[in-house]
Amino acid sequence: MKLHKEFFHYVIPSMLAFALSGVYAIADGFFVGNALGDSALAAVNIAYPLTAFLQAVGTGIGMGGAIQYAISAGTENHKRGRQYFGMSLIMLTISGILLSALLLLSAPVVLRFFGASGAIGELAREYILYIAFGAIFQVLGTGLVPFIRNMGGAVSAMAAMIAGFLTNIFLDYLFVWHLPFGMMGAAVATVIGQAVTFLVCVAFFIAKKKKPLLRFGEDGTFLFKTILKVGLSPFGLTFSPNITLILINKSAALAGGAAAVTCYAPVSYISAVIILLLQGVSDGCQPLISLSYGEGRHDRTKQFRNLAYSFAAVVSLLCMGVLFLLRGQAAALFGASPQITARVADILPIFLSGYLFVSISRVTTAYFYATDKDLQAYIMIYGEVIILFLLLLILPQMTGIGGTWLSVPISQLAAMCISIFLIMKEKKKA
Repeated sequence: MKLHKEFFHYVIPSMLAFALSGVYAIADGFFVGNALGDSALAAVNIAYPLTAFLQAVGTGIGMGGAIQYAISAGTENHKRGRQYFGMSLIMLTISGILLSALLLLSAPVVLRFFGASGAIGELAREYILYIAFGAIFQVLGTGLVPFIRNMGGAVSAMAAMIAGFLTNIFLDYLFVWHLPFGMMGAAVATVIGQAVTFLVCVAFFIAKKKKPLLRFGEDGTFLFKTILKVGLSPFGLTFSPNITLILINKSAALAGGAAAVTCYAPVSYISAVIILLLQGVSDGCQPLISLSYGEGRHDRTKQFRNLAYSFAAVVSLLCMGVLFLLRGQAAALFGASPQITARVADILPIFLSGYLFVSISRVTTAYFYATDKDLQAYIMIYGEVIILFLLLLILPQMTGIGGTWLSVPISQLAAMCISIFLIMKEKKKA
């Protein structure tokens, strides 16, 4: 009972926090879709991977440092934990500044590569321009939340995300529906929401007297490399749905034109929230797994992992059932036209079929990077993307736009099979 209580104390707030991070994109899509129509809805969908890249960088660096912070706490090396905190803070700040400049320079070219053209392209460029100006808040806001969670503040991490989410919703309502700011208003609302999350994180560190150590001696390079090595896995896990989004948008544009891209937008918004809920389960148990691993309590580590498997599977099945029943109304929520709403109702079950596979592969990946098994985590994350890419080269050529949609659950099934194989291999080795 104590194990279950500890598990849910971390996992439930984490699930809510991750779900809210996904709702940022849905909020922008909801308000601009209802205010500006199908083109604006598609524009946010195409541009969102660039916003998600900023958040994934923050999550990667933050999780990379926070995992090592938790392992250091397990070994009672508190000075080293504070050094990981300090190095992560420096890396997050520098990354935010560099990514802001990079987005301003490269966004138009990247959006064209994603398939944005005509009215959709103009709206997408307007949206991402203002996102770029606030990139540092996106990176810091997402990067500091994992530290709060690993410092025992799971509820505070959730509160930081809720504060940012509510700010974003209110400002979307104000800037898009009541003031004529359009796409710019949606982007500015997102940036300010992340800034609020960042400020709540800072308030937590001050209140709990959690100070980073910025003196590294000769260990600075080692700390940097370790955070980067571990952080590549949570970065990939966070951004991989958006790589899927990029690949599917490009394939849909080639196989079905602008209508297919617009049709995929509501599906991607819905999928983003469900996948982030499942990531909330996997990352929510990460502090417990990392701490147990640092303490050398490997049986306890596997107990938390197995509990995460069971709970993630239940969450995925519930989401699949609810969304299947509501599939006829799902796209209408985002202001989609009746034609798009009807097409979404037809294809949504294809995407629902992959959620159970995702629940298993996500937990497995988080378990690997939480226990310093980086190679296995890399195989899981980037293997799925490679498989999806290969499927998109083949299936649409054979079956048209239906092949584009089918590629997603098939790649998720393949990732689940890889995860089972790697877990069985580890068990056999042990």
